[in-house]
Amino acid sequence: MTEANIDLRASQPAGAPAPERPPLDRNAAFQRLRDYLSSQIIGQEALVERLLVALLADGHLLVEGPPGLAKTRAIKALAHAVEGDVQRIQFTPDMLPADLTGSEVYRPEEGGFRFQRGPLFHNLILADEINRAPAKVQSALLEAMAERQISVGQSSYPLPRLFLVMATQNPIEQEGTYPLPEAQIDRFLLHVSVDYPDRATTLRIMQLARAEAIAQRELPPPPQRLPQETIFAARRDVLGLTLSDPVAEYIAAIVDATRRPAPYSAKLGEWLRWGVSPRAAIAMERGARALAWLDGRDYVSPEDVQAIAPDALRHRILLDYGAQARGVTAQTCVEELLARVPAP
Repeated sequence: MTEANIDLRASQPAGAPAPERPPLDRNAAFQRLRDYLSSQIIGQEALVERLLVALLADGHLLVEGPPGLAKTRAIKALAHAVEGDVQRIQFTPDMLPADLTGSEVYRPEEGGFRFQRGPLFHNLILADEINRAPAKVQSALLEAMAERQISVGQSSYPLPRLFLVMATQNPIEQEGTYPLPEAQIDRFLLHVSVDYPDRATTLRIMQLARAEAIAQRELPPPPQRLPQETIFAARRDVLGLTLSDPVAEYIAAIVDATRRPAPYSAKLGEWLRWGVSPRAAIAMERGARALAWLDGRDYVSPEDVQAIAPDALRHRILLDYGAQARGVTAQTCVEELLARVPAP
């Protein structure tokens, strides 16, 4: 026991609670987390930011992009920098729901069955090539994402309080895939599209890979791991940000324009087959709050809404078949929405 501890205890009355530690600067802690992730995931600043947004908004992330763009590395780096564990699950057409959830295993020495937990019982889940799994497996993941629990037989088992799914899709190869149903896609807070880095960034990636090979390790340790309690406290901070009525009405107007597009734009009326659900409004609000908090502000601006809208709406918009045949994309549709719905 050190002298500092002896003096501290001597100054406390018998039975008195220990003095509280000074509150952590949560925003600064997240900025350090962002700096660490950016140093390990080169050229994917948008992916890093959206990972932090999903972490702060208590949501899940769908990432789409070609192979080799650090999608797996991103979730590993996040798990390396926060107090929690990570599990990578490679989805394949022959998977069964029990491969995710676990199953009841008979124990002869006990004369009964005991539940053996599956890979979903971790804090951070990388669902790699999620669209390669059949419908039953996707429905098991849907329950975990929506209810934060899994069901096996007649029993339900809660998942960890910190639970984030980052699912990936490969847009290049579609053979042997099962398109995600709208109900499951809607459960993802954001849909992030990643693309190839430029030449200069590719050189930096080569240098980082060489340095890691020399050091014989994939990821260097972060300066300090982020405690889970800090994450939960930051989430409360995010929900406490000021969201003015005009900005809230702006979010509602964008969502309404996907359902009744004709008054806003003739193009939207031709392009949209189905509007977005109320979860889209919640995703835009939570995402905009997280962006404002990461920027160090205590209020949400229309610019925050506009920045998060493409990723919050891209996977929820259903386009008309004719619009798809003409090459109209969900991104094009979101850009038209933001151009036509007046901002406060």
